[in-house]
Amino acid sequence: MLWKGADWLVDSAAEIAHKLHVSDLIIGLTVVAFGTSAPEFAVTISAAISGQSDISIGNVVGSNIFNLGFILGGTAIIRPIVTSEKLFNRDGLFLLITTALIFFLFFGFDGWTPNDSFTKFEGALLFLLLVGYITFLFVKKDPPEEVHPHNANWESYLYFFAGLILIVLGGHLMVKHASSVAHYMGVSDWVIAVTIVAAGTSAPELATSISAALKGRHGIAVGNLIGSDLFNLLGVLGLAGIINPTLIGEDIYNSMFLLVLMVGLTMLMIRTNWRITRKEGMLLVGINLVRWYFDFAS
Repeated sequence: MLWKGADWLVDSAAEIAHKLHVSDLIIGLTVVAFGTSAPEFAVTISAAISGQSDISIGNVVGSNIFNLGFILGGTAIIRPIVTSEKLFNRDGLFLLITTALIFFLFFGFDGWTPNDSFTKFEGALLFLLLVGYITFLFVKKDPPEEVHPHNANWESYLYFFAGLILIVLGGHLMVKHASSVAHYMGVSDWVIAVTIVAAGTSAPELATSISAALKGRHGIAVGNLIGSDLFNLLGVLGLAGIINPTLIGEDIYNSMFLLVLMVGLTMLMIRTNWRITRKEGMLLVGINLVRWYFDFAS
């Protein structure tokens, strides 16, 4: 379900991008990223409504680390990813600033304290930043990199939504049953959130980015991941904060700190020769494997 859904999604998204006279990167950062972030929306908002703050925040933070580690790294191992100056200066820099801002909103300058909280105002601020970013992308839209051989028609939109439904449903089934197995093994909610749930809700991004890279659609491959991280931090986390303000647990501090470092490292890789190489991909995957080991060991 994940693989076939991603196959349809990438092909139809490229056709739609050229129909709208925008680049693959723009469509990856917005429409595709929003679609593949649907599982994070579902899991995080559901957890926020039921008061499970460890799951709601842990899923977003864990998914973003997973996106940059396993997915971006794994995709680069399969096929090196071509980046661009615009991706670095506009989208990557905005992701780095956003991640650092959320770290500051959560913990201030003094690290974690028992009184740290995520308020409705902070949630609303994040959501407004997302609205402003998307508006900016479409106002200052990039033209297509090439003339696509097939212009979008009604079938393109049908395949886009069909692909989206397949990957969201596939990700849901993966999360549901992997979490059941983890609970049976005695793993805590926080560890399940930042590992298994994060991996499962990121499965659409994984399938989509690998499929896009294999088809040579680097703009969709990397734009999907940067865009998904932004949707998660600003949209998903913002709505979660508006719905149910919550205290920030101590476990979140280390994961947020790692996320800031991962975004910074990814920025360096994007800038180096405007390409993410196989060796750099191996480094990103290795960092994530080490993190998972310590999460489960603890």
